[in-house]
Amino acid sequence: MKIDPDVVLWSAPERERAGRPLLVLLHGYGSHEGDLFGLSPRLPLAPVIASVRAPLPENGGNAWFTLRGSTPGDPPKANVEAAADALLEWLDTLDYTSVGLLGFSQGAAVALQSLRHAPTRFAAAAALSGFVASGDHPGDAQLAELKPPVFYGRGTVDSIITDDAVARTEAWIPGHTTDTSRIYEDLAHSISSDELTDVAAFLGQHLR
Repeated sequence: MKIDPDVVLWSAPERERAGRPLLVLLHGYGSHEGDLFGLSPRLPLAPVIASVRAPLPENGGNAWFTLRGSTPGDPPKANVEAAADALLEWLDTLDYTSVGLLGFSQGAAVALQSLRHAPTRFAAAAALSGFVASGDHPGDAQLAELKPPVFYGRGTVDSIITDDAVARTEAWIPGHTTDTSRIYEDLAHSISSDELTDVAAFLGQHLR
């Protein structure tokens, strides 16, 4: 599984990326790299933004891990780990001063799994309408010591992410991250303007 560098959407040409932090956007299931990239005008100006396409074609778009044969909100940990590995392998090809992640739904799961895989690598992560993969991870102990900043946001009427996945995530995040958690009234499986304002402020604080 690999990320295709040729379809990454960038907010700046290559000559303008050196010496700046990097913010990577990770879309949700059945979507594409153009989805979250549309939020770029509302995000901080300091980081270079890179919006990547998930590696697996599925459901008319792309996915970070298949939903076939798995329980919603509780995919096999190996599938989420493979997606995080692909992201980290792609990041190894880039030059940046620091890196943050903004993931939605499946992309949020990949963002949190990437933190578990490489606890010292990320300046911050925002996980929106997503969840942390089930089970323990070798990186959890170091994360619990470092507690990197994480923004976790969800809506009260999100019918996609299961109650079990929400409960698992809300139990895991405080013990492993310095968390900023927000719950948005009447928000479904989406990103509201208020949430985007909060996320932009969080990322602007940690990616300078």
